[in-house]
Amino acid sequence: MSRLEAIFFDHDGTLVDTEPLWAEAKTALAADYGKTWTEEDSLACLGRPATVTFERMHALGIDAPADELYASLKEKMGVLLSEATITLLEGIPELLDEVAAAGVPAGIVTNATTAVAQRTANLGPEGLFSTIVSDEHVTQAKPNPEPYLLAAKNLGVDPAHCVAIEDSDSGTQSAVDAGMKVVVVPGLLSVPKNLGHARMEHSELSLAKIRALVDED
Repeated sequence: MSRLEAIFFDHDGTLVDTEPLWAEAKTALAADYGKTWTEEDSLACLGRPATVTFERMHALGIDAPADELYASLKEKMGVLLSEATITLLEGIPELLDEVAAAGVPAGIVTNATTAVAQRTANLGPEGLFSTIVSDEHVTQAKPNPEPYLLAAKNLGVDPAHCVAIEDSDSGTQSAVDAGMKVVVVPGLLSVPKNLGHARMEHSELSLAKIRALVDED
């Protein structure tokens, strides 16, 4: 019998590709204050807590409070999402169906907002994602291990018997430090080769391969 107790998924770049929408929302937000948000700015904030984005905006000369910026960013992102057609990345629908059929608990752990992650959860099998942990639920977001530790606590599982699927260095570090095995999938930025426990394309993901990471110890 497998020792796998739960699988946790990062959101942007792992389940769906909403990074371009976040970049568009941040560009529009900066423009509201007469500033220019570049691709370099977006890449520097990739996989990082929202606070990193607002610190960078403050460095550009935007003097609005972080909570005001966050509210505006979420509003802009909500509009973009309502106008976009978001689909799960290649290989993810099949994996989620496998996980649901096997009855393996699953969750989403993200530095994005809960509302954005919930939209994605609704694309998967009904009731599959038993917990969503966003930066709104923790005091320290990724790369701190708190998000993954909270997700494991929410499901009542042992982090050592869980696998996280990530595409960023900060997310991978978060899950590793929480004591989980980590599968790294391709993202916009490369993850150091010594970080994580396995590398797979999205289309290569399978429940059997994920279980093996926990069971082979």
